[in-house]
Amino acid sequence: MRCTCQFWQREVASLRHQLQHLNDSQRQLMGQELSGLDFTELQHLEIQMEMSLRNIRTRKGQIFSDEINELHKKGSLSSIENEELHKKINQIGQENAELEKVIGTKRGVYAISNASHSSIRISYGYDIHDEQISLQLRQPQPQ
Repeated sequence: MRCTCQFWQREVASLRHQLQHLNDSQRQLMGQELSGLDFTELQHLEIQMEMSLRNIRTRKGQIFSDEINELHKKGSLSSIENEELHKKINQIGQENAELEKVIGTKRGVYAISNASHSSIRISYGYDIHDEQISLQLRQPQPQ
């Protein structure tokens, strides 16, 4: 029992020492409490900071590169989608032109005559802005 108690006491002391060392290192990396360091320790700290800064810049560059690649992919997909939409617009325009030709040939006035030389006039019109076709039936005026 006494051995385990001593073991844990040594373990606690060791962990406290490690924690103190880590806290000191952190403060030094933050530029605090540098007065107790000699030239060699300051030089070692500077090398550590330069390596850390290099790693940070490398990681930052990789993130930027990944984001740029992703934006290029999105731009390419948008261009392809834009081309497809332009093709659809052109196709719809052609279909509309063909429909207007068909409607244009059917637009007009027809006259139907009977044996007594009186006529019934049937006319209809279609406006491309209206959805309905209106038909009109007129009796001839007595002469």
